[in-house]
Amino acid sequence: MRKEYKKSRTHGRVTLPSEENFYDETIELIDRLGADVLRDSDGTKLPDELKDLEGISVYTKYLTARGYNDFANEHREEITRFYLMSEFVTATSEETEIDFAKEYFDQQIKADYDHDPKEWWEVIDRTTGQVVDLSDWEVDQEKDIVRVKTIPFHEYTVSFLAYCIWDPVHMYNFITNDWPDTVPHAIPIDARYDATSEYLEEFLDDFLEKNPKTDVIRFTTFFYQFSLVFNKHGLEKHVDWYGYTNSVSPKAFKEFEKEYGYKLRPEDIVDEGYYNSTFRVPSKAFLDYIDFTSKFVAEKAKRLVDIVHKHGRKAIMFLGDHYIGVEPWSKNFESIGLDGVVGSVGDGVTLRLISSIKTPMTEGRFLPYFFPDTFYEGNDPTIEGKDNWVKARRALVREPLDRIGYGGYMSLAYQFPEFIDYIEKVTQEFRDIHDIVSQGKAHSSAKVAILNHWGDRRKWSPWIVAHGKWYKLSYSYMGITEALAGMDMDVVFIDFDDVKNGIDKDIDVIINAGDAYTSFSGGKAFMDEEVVANIRKFVYEGGGFIGVGEPSAYQANGRYFQLADVLGVDKEIGFSQSNNKYFVDEVKDHFITEDLVEDLDFGDDKQNVYATTENTEILSFFDHSVHMAANDFGKGRSFYISGLPYSTQNTRLLKRAIHYVSHKEDELKKYYADDLRVEVAAFPKLGKYAVINNSLDDIETTVYGGDGKGHQVKIAGADLVWIEE
Repeated sequence: MRKEYKKSRTHGRVTLPSEENFYDETIELIDRLGADVLRDSDGTKLPDELKDLEGISVYTKYLTARGYNDFANEHREEITRFYLMSEFVTATSEETEIDFAKEYFDQQIKADYDHDPKEWWEVIDRTTGQVVDLSDWEVDQEKDIVRVKTIPFHEYTVSFLAYCIWDPVHMYNFITNDWPDTVPHAIPIDARYDATSEYLEEFLDDFLEKNPKTDVIRFTTFFYQFSLVFNKHGLEKHVDWYGYTNSVSPKAFKEFEKEYGYKLRPEDIVDEGYYNSTFRVPSKAFLDYIDFTSKFVAEKAKRLVDIVHKHGRKAIMFLGDHYIGVEPWSKNFESIGLDGVVGSVGDGVTLRLISSIKTPMTEGRFLPYFFPDTFYEGNDPTIEGKDNWVKARRALVREPLDRIGYGGYMSLAYQFPEFIDYIEKVTQEFRDIHDIVSQGKAHSSAKVAILNHWGDRRKWSPWIVAHGKWYKLSYSYMGITEALAGMDMDVVFIDFDDVKNGIDKDIDVIINAGDAYTSFSGGKAFMDEEVVANIRKFVYEGGGFIGVGEPSAYQANGRYFQLADVLGVDKEIGFSQSNNKYFVDEVKDHFITEDLVEDLDFGDDKQNVYATTENTEILSFFDHSVHMAANDFGKGRSFYISGLPYSTQNTRLLKRAIHYVSHKEDELKKYYADDLRVEVAAFPKLGKYAVINNSLDDIETTVYGGDGKGHQVKIAGADLVWIEE
């Protein structure tokens, strides 16, 4: 006998995936988890009997740019394209053959010979940086080889235009889930071309006519996949959530030239093989191309959203997959008219990234994804679930989402009853939190600005890969934003133009962090006299400055850290070894380090940093290097640390550093807990605050309210309790 669905008391704000032949179990899970939305996933379909449930809305994933193989095969010239670069090849003679596609997956890319390579490709002598004359190279289209007249022992590359003949996300899902070879490879198509644009609009209109039980179209996402290119072994070769590699076409370049008045080169996309990684200082051409693409995508996406609204449905967007051109803080994004955004929550940073988007609804898809790479015999997916929720929850109380959900194969997750028990608790706790924190703004101790080249156009995005993933060299910096995601601070993101135009007087502390010459440290921006002078003035007059890794690094004018005078430290890169560095004594007791309970984790920290004056307060010195220091500069203060991975101790260290450099030491113990593993989020206008245990251990600690008075609180592992003031 079939189970009947009855709306539970704790119903709402939760989205669950389901599928065919899973009716009774779905009813059970709706009741236990209080779901009010069902959705399909890649490779699944919702049956009508689930779509007909009273009080349950239906999300239908909608793949805008892939899954139309019949059309794609009839319009091969409208398939999306990459600009890619060959491997570096060293010439050993005066003629060299370059097998330009050799290291790429031949089931994903195919050279575009429909457009003349002499017009759209480049061969570059990477030893001189010069473009090789068109008369000095030829393409063998049968063998995918470029023959180049070369200078012996110079390096060369070929930048080539290639069709994307297998959608990167479909390919990833295909490989991850071990789909059978009978599943056809999805071919992505380019909405910039007229036939494709018209087809996509007509198809959506027809789809909505034929699917009256779909309440919400969830676009996944729109037209251009972020950079995801596979190598010849079918493994990921280049991945960048902010990469625009797969958005190019001859048509786009011609339209760009018409609008901006200059031609783009392949090199503007290939970028020496770095592909304009988010870590690269962006060129003017690349920033123009981002704006150009964003404007186009917004216009085309709005046409699709308008079709959805015409049918009386809602339109939301998944923040991922074909994400390029819809970066949520671009000046064109709001014009699309979306009813909501859904994104994958990997940690506190990605939650804040989603919750800060200005749409009527924000939803976080929590981890783990219900795929067999996590849900397999012998593994406990609850561990990942707990870690994900604890990281995200501290950010949730700062800036709440409207909804949460899960994705993948629910039938797979259902085989793990302890996991289902856990997410039942999570969904109810989320509703409880939302009911409170959506009523008012959380208390903040200070306003902190993160300074880099991207600023507000990529809010909450520094050093990010996607969904909480990190690179080895970004690990030491992501702890900054992850700590701030749940800290009692107002956080803004500024760029160097913001500094030149005048630093906002409401800002208490500026943080500059990253490896030298990256977009996050700043590179040549610190050669701008207005930038360095305005920051110095800001600190001198009482502001705070925090540098992590290689802040303001650019070798020039006798300095490596251009703000060495503010920081009280510089880095030895070999030029000043003949100058003795006598300042090595540590300050044993300092406000910033007062809460340390174990050895500090500096991550992939920087070596050979030294104090520039005897007044620099060295807080950590080992291996002949300063790893942490504080410095007075006029009425202001600075703090330097060589790396800051995420941990409870590093979070507390950063909080104390912010209070110190902003001269707010006396305000530290307001809405505060002595135990590092516990944080407090306060809502003074509501007369209550949350005490959050970010560990799995039961803890008893002193907690301080808004009056600064402490009292003992016992809190269970991973728990959250509300206290009335």
